[in-house]
Amino acid sequence: MRPLPAVAALLLLAGTAGAAGPSMDRPLTDRPGDPARGRAVVRDLSKATCLICHAMPIPEEPDHGDLGPPLAGVGARLGSGEIRQRIVDPTTANPATVMPAYFRTEGLDRVGAAFRGRTIYTAQEVEDVVAYLATLTGE
Repeated sequence: MRPLPAVAALLLLAGTAGAAGPSMDRPLTDRPGDPARGRAVVRDLSKATCLICHAMPIPEEPDHGDLGPPLAGVGARLGSGEIRQRIVDPTTANPATVMPAYFRTEGLDRVGAAFRGRTIYTAQEVEDVVAYLATLTGE
């Protein structure tokens, strides 16, 4: 299977709300996510690092944001499908969120010129980040 284009990924969102919240249970790629690569992606300043807004259990990073919720324990609170959904399009869980859609290109406002018409993360990077965040089960 090839990676899904952003529009196709959005079509999969219809009817995927689970008991705990919207969930995108189908991975975007056939290749499983790699937690080590995902940890590198969330720290990558060229990719809109998660650390800008979230505190994370990455002690070697000196600066963590506090705009979003802390991500320690996120793997215990949310399933992989819910994590994937929030990365692909966080507005499905919270329409008023300021978190960017990392794998969506349509229907966005105030998009920086460097990101117009393209996603922030590739489909594989989404899967890698999902795999990493799913490992964060302790507080």
